[in-house]
Parts: sequence; structure tokens; C-alpha cells
Amino acid sequence: MKRLLVLLILWLPVYAHAALNVFACEPEWAALAKEIGGDDVRVYAATTALQDPHRIEARPSLIAQMRRANLVVCTGADLEVGWLPVLLQNANTAAVQPGRPGYFEAARFVPLLEKPARLDRADGDVHAAGNPHLHTGPRNILRVAEALTVRLAEVDPANAAAHRARGQAFAARWQAAIARWEARAAPLKNLPVAVQHKSFSYLLAWLGLREVAVLEPRPGVEPSVSHLARVAAQLQETPARAVLRAAYQSPRPADWLAQRAGIPALALPYTVGGNERAQDLFGLFDDTLDQLLKAAP
Repeated sequence: MKRLLVLLILWLPVYAHAALNVFACEPEWAALAKEIGGDDVRVYAATTALQDPHRIEARPSLIAQMRRANLVVCTGADLEVGWLPVLLQNANTAAVQPGRPGYFEAARFVPLLEKPARLDRADGDVHAAGNPHLHTGPRNILRVAEALTVRLAEVDPANAAAHRARGQAFAARWQAAIARWEARAAPLKNLPVAVQHKSFSYLLAWLGLREVAVLEPRPGVEPSVSHLARVAAQLQETPARAVLRAAYQSPRPADWLAQRAGIPALALPYTVGGNERAQDLFGLFDDTLDQLLKAAP
């Protein structure tokens, strides 16, 4: 009997403070959920910075994690269309299905860029709602953070006050960081760059960089050498100061073009975990700006 009482005493505090299980599709949302949820959440990231979020295998281990989730936090805008619906269907957890409070899409809270004029699979991996790589703009992260704070308070009312307090603290730190980044980024205004994939459209729009070439002939299609040669010829007429690629992308196209154009190829972290410095959201933009500033005149 005494042993049973001891076990109950040890078990009750754990049960009383059980963390909310958050399934985050991408590392940036895992990091944001942890900033706002703190110790009141247990966050699982379904992907890493070195994986293409468009192309993930719906493995049984991911389905198992989805079954445990109280809240699913993903980008939306069809970024995960090839794998997230499979996870949701097989997990069959009612609380985290689309339309329920336990399902959260960041794209619903951000004005999306590059909405296509037409939808045709011949045009490559086109996203009907617009460019889904919205987290590369820090002001978008602020918008998502505000919405995620509200959602965490809704699905976890017992810790609502703590979520709101952490959300407000993060917003204050993030706004201060944006002001610091924008002051540092002044030399980047109108800097011409080439991009391997349209991964950084929100980053370029935020900083005022000019995209003068895209290495992919169509979104998601690996460029051939002949296509890269045409891009190199294009850069002779409209020079770029750097070629940008995400950490998860193959370095070959960017390196090939950079060598022929005589400009640096920058492997930007793209998301949290993309390199040693980008271990949280703040480090992500610190490193990104440091790399870009090296290419500035």
C-alpha cells in the first residue's frame, strides 16, 4: 500500500503538468512553437533543415507522432501537399484534422507572394495559393507568432496565460531584432542576386534585393548544364553579386554558375538548423544577413 502511495505521489505532478504535444511540419515552426509554448509543450519536428519540405516520405514513424499530437503546426499553401494529407488520414486523429482547432496553417495568416496566373503541371511545382516559403521574411514570422499564441491558448486553456505571456515576450524580442537587422541590411538595398529555387522571395522582398535570374527552368526542376549556360549568358547582360541556394539543395547548380560568373555561391541556412549558427530563429537571420553582407559592394 505504501509503495502504491509513493508511485501515485510521483506520478501526479507529471500528469498535472503534462505537456501539449505539438507536431511541427518544419523546423521553423518547431522553433516558434517552443518559443511560445516553453515547457508547456513537447515539440516534434517532422523534417530537418537538410530535407526538401516538398518531398518527404510519409513514414510510419511520422504517422505515430501525428497520432500523439494535440496540435499540428505546418506551413500550408500546398508545401506539404505530397505527404501531410497521408499522415493526417492514417493517424485518424479527429482533433488535428483541417478545420479543427488542433490544425494550424501559417500561410493563412500571411499575404502570399507570387500567386500563379495559371495552373499547369507543365509549369513545374507551382503552388496555387502562392509562394509557401513565407518564413524567410521575419515580419511574416511575427504575424504567425501572434496567431499561434492565440491558438495555443485555445487548445491548452490551462496554460493560456503562460502562452500569452511568452508570446508577448517573443514578439517584443523579435520586433527589436527586426529593427536591428533592417539597420544592418541597408547596404543590401537593390543588390542583384540569382536564386537556385524561389526559396527566398520573402527575404528578398523584405531586404529590397533584386532577383535577376532563377537557376531552375521551372519550379522544382533540376537545371541542365545547357540551361545553366543560358543563365550564365543572361548574367553577362544583367550581372548578379551572388547565387543563393538553401542548405537542403544540391550545391552543383549554384557552384557551376558561380564559377562561370565569378561570383560567390551562398548556401543560406533557409531554416533553423541549416548550419551551426542557425540553431534558433534569431540565429537563422543573423547568419543569413552576415552571409549576404559579404556580397554587398
